[in-house]
Amino acid sequence: MTGGGFASDYIDLGGLQVHQISTFNKVWTVYGGGPDDLGATFYEPSQIPDGFFMLGSYSQPNNQPFFGWILVAKDTSTDQSSSNETLKKPTDYTLIWSSESLKTSQDGHGYIWLPVAPDGYRAVGYVVTATPDKPSLDKVRCVISELTDECEAENWIWGEGKTSSDSDFNVYSSRPSVRGIQAQGVGVNTFIVENESDDNSSSTTIACLKNNNFSNFSSMPNMQQVEALFQAYSPRIFLHPKENYFPSSVNWYFENGALLYTKGEEPNPVAIQYNGANLPQGESNDGAYWLDLPVDKNAKERVKKGDLQSAEVYLQIKPMLGATFTDIAIWIFYPFNGPGTAKLGLIDIPLGRIGEHIGDWEHLTLRISNFNVILYKVYFSEHSKGIWVDAPLLEFHDGTNKPVAYSALSGHPNYPKPGLVLQGAGDVGIRNDAAKSDKFLDTGAKYSIVSAENLGLGIVEPPWLNYLRKWGPDIVYETGVEVQKVEGSLPENLKSAFARLVNILPKEVYGEEGPTGPKVKGSWSGDERS
Repeated sequence: MTGGGFASDYIDLGGLQVHQISTFNKVWTVYGGGPDDLGATFYEPSQIPDGFFMLGSYSQPNNQPFFGWILVAKDTSTDQSSSNETLKKPTDYTLIWSSESLKTSQDGHGYIWLPVAPDGYRAVGYVVTATPDKPSLDKVRCVISELTDECEAENWIWGEGKTSSDSDFNVYSSRPSVRGIQAQGVGVNTFIVENESDDNSSSTTIACLKNNNFSNFSSMPNMQQVEALFQAYSPRIFLHPKENYFPSSVNWYFENGALLYTKGEEPNPVAIQYNGANLPQGESNDGAYWLDLPVDKNAKERVKKGDLQSAEVYLQIKPMLGATFTDIAIWIFYPFNGPGTAKLGLIDIPLGRIGEHIGDWEHLTLRISNFNVILYKVYFSEHSKGIWVDAPLLEFHDGTNKPVAYSALSGHPNYPKPGLVLQGAGDVGIRNDAAKSDKFLDTGAKYSIVSAENLGLGIVEPPWLNYLRKWGPDIVYETGVEVQKVEGSLPENLKSAFARLVNILPKEVYGEEGPTGPKVKGSWSGDERS
């Protein structure tokens, strides 16, 4: 049952209890290379509770505020025979790399060791020392194979060069290779090394953990706890001061004339009932149905602008990283996505109807620890992908715990900071302008929890959520005609730059395909795409 083990500091993975540690002793620091050429620092956990053991060392780049955590573990299996212990000491260590030949400024020397696991066990972390002496065999524990899963490299932490491609030796953060609402992989939050000069080294030498207690979801929050979490961390989304196309609630859209079209019966669209009760359910996005704005011209223009006062956000509650974290995905609906503006060097060019489409879904995601309810990061959707931002790098609203997001003008991608983000290459691309204004969406003011699959929270999903077809027509305008219009208005010296822009931008910019709803997105059952 959800809620019973939430925020208890400990999670049982099935004979292996884990605890999230955020207190560390520094082992070694290097002051060059890595992100921003500022180096990285390596740590080991401290203040480990009685009966728990270190699984590996932690590292992060020096260009970020310290905000570390790592898992430690305790054997809680009922069968304590030597063949079934969930934790065992390594039999030896292999020296993976040392900084003795490194010319970069450093705090002494660092040595990275891989624990040699006994048969039937796997190492889930490296050990870093400040001396060339092998660590004690009692330093860490290896984990029984049935409680491990595959892991992969995520973000670059450090390398000898200014980019990862400049370095033969690189350090990355780690994460489970398979992630999603059904995935059992648990990240230890240690690091992975890749050493191209060593033929025996690979990024899959160590493993992640696996939650074999996954099905009971005891570490996940109950409904009351979900409500409290969202009230504590609900973001404020600032809209651009020149924004003309605002979010609305889904029901406002339906009540104000949105229509359901059926292929082959285009002259006879039907009005959509409250909550989408008459929308086709399930199956697949087969092109047989789509939504569109009202036919009446005045109604169409009014509905395109949305209704900020009615706007409501829709929450999906997701178990992530083997139910050691709760993701709250916050879905926002805009009836209309406005036209784009191109930046061609120093010149801005309005793109006519290019960029317009009907039915625009955007989202943010909060990732919250099930050990201690700490918000660790926020995902900002930006067109077809997005970025994760760690909590220390977020802007928060007026001294609260509520993160701030910025919805860019017309297209509505979300960004963690105001300013210009160019979608393109070099100084040629589509402008995404974000700025603070008195127009904002307080996501905690009006929201509905629409899905918490398999968590037993008693959520009844609204019919519109299970409408898996398109929320807008396939073709909003003739792309080729619009491109020719823009190109024809440009001076000769800008035409080649515009041609480059047309070739590099994704199809979504041109509005050729009607957008789909939240449940059709890959992130619905998987992890966010970054």
